[in-house]
Amino acid sequence: MDHLWAPWRMGYVTAEQGDDCIFCTKPAAGDDEASQILYRGELTFIMLNAFPYNAGHLLVAPFRHVGDALEMTPQESGEVLYGIRVAIEVLRTALAPEGFNIGMNVGEAAGAGYADHLHVHVVPRWSGDTNFMAVTADTRVVPEALADTYRRLKEAVARRDTEEPSG
Repeated sequence: MDHLWAPWRMGYVTAEQGDDCIFCTKPAAGDDEASQILYRGELTFIMLNAFPYNAGHLLVAPFRHVGDALEMTPQESGEVLYGIRVAIEVLRTALAPEGFNIGMNVGEAAGAGYADHLHVHVVPRWSGDTNFMAVTADTRVVPEALADTYRRLKEAVARRDTEEPSG
């Protein structure tokens, strides 16, 4: 029998879902590296998903605690869309994916883990990243440690910020 060791998953399996909203507490903590926040806009931010579907799985969310897209201001809506664009640019620079899955689960019935705080998933995809593990074993293999992915993406954000024209 083959074994797949994924000790980092134990944190997800044993984590208590408290009342704390990670989309509120992590930006407020002020330690972007520890919170794996890659980018901060005026109204939104981008962070690495701690329990990703694929390496580089990002989350774009407004700072304001809002659970429905219709409750966002036009400015928040625009900045969330811009955040998706930034996420795509950074992922292309750092990881060179061949495609993306982009979406959100609105409401608990739709599968939202944090139903009260809207967030958009930006998942990089490569040909063949869905292999026998996901199909037969209902298991995903993420080939890189989160800290390494964070470092690569943060470097891409820094390059992007220095290259982006002002105004």
